[in-house]
Order: sequence, then C-alpha cells, then structure tokens
Amino acid sequence: MKKLRSRSFRKRLFMAFLLVSLVPMLLCTLLLVQIVRMRVEQSAQQEAEHSLANVVDSMDTVTASFIQAANTLQKDPVIIKALDDHDFNIEVYDKLFSASEELRTYARFDLYDMQGKRLYSTKKQSAAGASDVNWGILHSVNENAGKFTFVANGYSSIADKPLLQGAATIQKGEKPVGYLVISIDKSGFQRLFENEYGTQNELLVLNKYWRPVYCSQSVMAGNLAVELRQKVLEGAVFDKKDDFFYRVAFQKSTGLYFVLQQPRVFSQSTLRLIYTASFAIALVCVAISVFVSFKLSKQMFRPIQELQSAIHEVEQNNLDVQVCNIEKDELGRLAQQFNEMVIALKYNQRQLVENQTALNEAQIRMLQAQLNPHFLCNTLDTMKWISKINRVPQVALMATNLADILRFCISPEQFVTLDKELDLLQRYIEIQQIRLSNKLEIKLDIPAELYQCVVPKMMLQPIVENAILHGLEGTENGCICVKAERQDENLLRITVADNGKGLPQEMLGKYASEKCRQQQTHRHLGLYNVDTILQKHYGAQFGLYLSNAAQGQGAVITAILPIHRKGTEQC
Repeated sequence: MKKLRSRSFRKRLFMAFLLVSLVPMLLCTLLLVQIVRMRVEQSAQQEAEHSLANVVDSMDTVTASFIQAANTLQKDPVIIKALDDHDFNIEVYDKLFSASEELRTYARFDLYDMQGKRLYSTKKQSAAGASDVNWGILHSVNENAGKFTFVANGYSSIADKPLLQGAATIQKGEKPVGYLVISIDKSGFQRLFENEYGTQNELLVLNKYWRPVYCSQSVMAGNLAVELRQKVLEGAVFDKKDDFFYRVAFQKSTGLYFVLQQPRVFSQSTLRLIYTASFAIALVCVAISVFVSFKLSKQMFRPIQELQSAIHEVEQNNLDVQVCNIEKDELGRLAQQFNEMVIALKYNQRQLVENQTALNEAQIRMLQAQLNPHFLCNTLDTMKWISKINRVPQVALMATNLADILRFCISPEQFVTLDKELDLLQRYIEIQQIRLSNKLEIKLDIPAELYQCVVPKMMLQPIVENAILHGLEGTENGCICVKAERQDENLLRITVADNGKGLPQEMLGKYASEKCRQQQTHRHLGLYNVDTILQKHYGAQFGLYLSNAAQGQGAVITAILPIHRKGTEQC
C-alpha cells in the first residue's frame, strides 16, 4: 500500500509538472497560429474588398463619362444635320473625337442612321458595318424611348467584339435621326481594370443572367459562372474551391456583376504543411516536457522517498536511522529537522527508560518502607497488650497512639478532613504530655462548621512538633493554642501559637526566603515540608506565615490555604 501511494504521489507530481509546462505552451502555439492565420486572412479580405470597390468605382466613372459624352453629342447640331441629311461631313469626326477624347482608350464611339447603318466611328473599320434595329443594342434603346441604355453581350474570344454596349438616340426635335453607340471590347476591359484588382486576383464580369461578359482568364468563362450563381445568391462572401475566395459586387447602371477571385492566403496544402509542422513541433515539445518533468519529479521525489523510508524505520523502533541530504533547500531543512527529531526521540526514549527504572526502584523502596511501619505497628500492638497485662497504662497509651499515628502516615490518602487531622494531633499531644509529665497544655478553637474542610495530611503535627521542640524549650508550663477560622470568603486560616521564647527576627514574615530556607531547613524541617506542600498544592501565594505574639511572648505560625470540603469545591 505504501509503495502504491508513493507511485501515486510521484505520478501526480509528474503529471503536474507535465501539465504546467506543456499545456500553456501548446495553447499559446495554437492560439498564435490561429491569430496569425485570422489576421492575415482578414487583411487579405480587406484588400480584396478594396480591390473590388476600385473595380466598381472605375466602372461607375466610365459609365458616367459615357452618359455625359452622349448628352453632349445628342445636342450637337452638326451631328444632327449630318444624320438627318445623310450627307457625309468631316466635321462630325471632329465632334465625335472631341467628345470621346478621354474615353477612346476604353471604348469605341459609333454613329448609326435610323436603318442601322454605321456612318461614323472613332476606330478604323474594315468595312461599313450595320446593326439590326430590331435586335441587340438598337432594339433596347428603342424600347427605352431613346434613353441611354447599356446591354451586356456574351463573352467572346474575338478581340474586337463588343462585350458591353451603351446607346442613345439622336433626335431632331421629336424626330429620331440616328443612334450613338458606345462599345467596350475585351482590350477595353483590360485597360479599364488594369492594376485595379491586384496581380494575384482574377476578375469575372457577368451580365444579369449570370453569363460571362469578361474574364481576366479565359478559363474562367466556362462553368464557373453557373457554379457561382447559387452561392452568390446565398451570400456576398463565398468560396468555390478549397484554394480560392470569391466576392461579388453589383454595378447598377450597367446591370453587371463583378466577381473577384482571390487565392487563399493559406491554401489547404499550405495549412496541412503548417499543421504538420506545428504537430511535429508539439511532439518535440511533448517529448522535452516529458523528459524534464520526469527528471524534476524524480529529483523532488527522491528526498521524499528517503524521508518516507526513514519514517518507516522509526515506526519499527530503529532510532539510529538518519536521512542524508546535502541540499540546502526546504527539503534539506526538512531532512535536517527529521534527523534532529530522531535524535531527540532517542534521547527521550533513553530518559523514559531511565525514569521508568528509577520509578520501579522508588516503588520497591516504598513497598519496603511500608513493610517497616507495618512491622512497627504490629510490635506496638504487642507492647500495648503487654503493658495492659502488666498494668502500665502510660506505655499502653503511648503504644496505641503511636500505632495509630503510623497507620495514618502510611495510608495512601494525601488529603484528609480537618477533624481527622485534629484527632491525629490529639494523639501526638497525649504522647508528648506523657513525655513532659503533663507540663504541656493544648487548646483547640475550631468551629464545627470547619471540621469537614479538606487539608493536606500531616499538616498540623509538624507545626505543633516544631513549637514543642523549639518554641517551648526551657518553658515550665507550655501552652499551645490551635485555632481555625475563615479568612475572607474562600480562605482557611489555621494558626498555631505558643507561649515560648518566640522566633528570631530573620524568620518573621512569609516562610521563608530562599536563603532563609537553606539556612533553617536542618533546624526546622517540619515547617519547611509543610510550607512546600502547601505551595505545591495551592500555589506560591499560599503557605506558612511566621510572627511573634502581640504581647512579645511566644511564636505564631499561620497556614493560609483555600477552603475545600470533601466532595465539594469549597467549604
């Protein structure tokens, strides 16, 4: 399971490195290719639309010039008279050439009589030509009441065949006397649209029936117009094949459709090449990313794996394991902290073993110490019965009290009620009264309400013993007064006062400073132990307070501790 988790973590680490390094790069590459493609194609589309607009503008300019020239010639009296009289007049050519001076580059101007016979022309003709007034351009102008009319003829490979014609009648008053016909052939279209639609684009001109009129490449005059018709009806921008875009514009005055064929900036073969190259580069990038990610994940995972192995050894209680890591990064510091933790754990384990050994020895000593008081208690009981048999009551009383005191001392309880502590104190006083031949008096001033207050075991006996041994030394009739009372609401105040010689000045006050403790411990061990017990249990603000009596005779030892009752928090 641990190996599986390790592999899983390493795999996640490897995938994270791979995704972080590869995904942004591939996305940026893809977006860059698409943005470049879109911008280039958009620029090409704008260029094509501009070129197509130039073509239509050129055609609009020419048709406007045609109409203006026709209006001029229709009103010229020389031309009207020549056509009406059917007389040849050289001056007609001057008028004709003058009106068509700027347009002869693109178109041919002809004058016909009413029978359709061509009489004058701006271009040299091999023979006098004629046109059927019931067909073609002359028929269209007659139907339009003599207004200037354009007619687009079908595409022809013949160089001088008119592809687009415009005509208007010339009238003398209300009487038509002839026709003005303007014709544009293939060469005229070529000169008109030269450099207007770009070098790489091709132009196709269609009539209103979608038949070709002019095309820059003759191959476009085949089925292209038929194939484009439906797509033109569907939208202004369309594509015929994979390699071209087609755009269309309509010229209202002539009724012509202009179709611009624009090669794609990126043909399908070019796009395939770009995508193939991009895919190859992506594969190389993937390989590089996989290699680098593998190396990085392995480099990062190795110290983690070593640390995991070391933790497993620690779980097996092998505290001699150390992680070797010479790196100075976060993982190196982690390995160093692990080594320090193992050293500390090993030290703590050794200390725990030593402490446990010391505890076992202390328990053994405690059990051995408990055997001695039990032996003494049994011996004292024997002495008591022997004393009763031999009628020595004082020895029997001392043996009984001493046995009870020993049993009380070896009991496991740390706290007792105040009444039990007073009972123990009474037994000790009885022993001391026998020893001092009843020259010792004990007075107890304890309210009954305080009997159930809980105090540390053996608290009063050492204080009273200290008063007997040191305070009443050399006193004929010693008296010790033990008093208990409430101080404030939650404090218990117990005082032990004697009528002895009192305490020296250096011991007065809170018992006692550290220096005083060190000096007095060998002489007042009982006081030291009681004060230490109180502070350990209740805090440094509690303990013993030493003073002398107000009258100047005797010592007063006061114990301050919190009021607690057995089974409750406070008395």
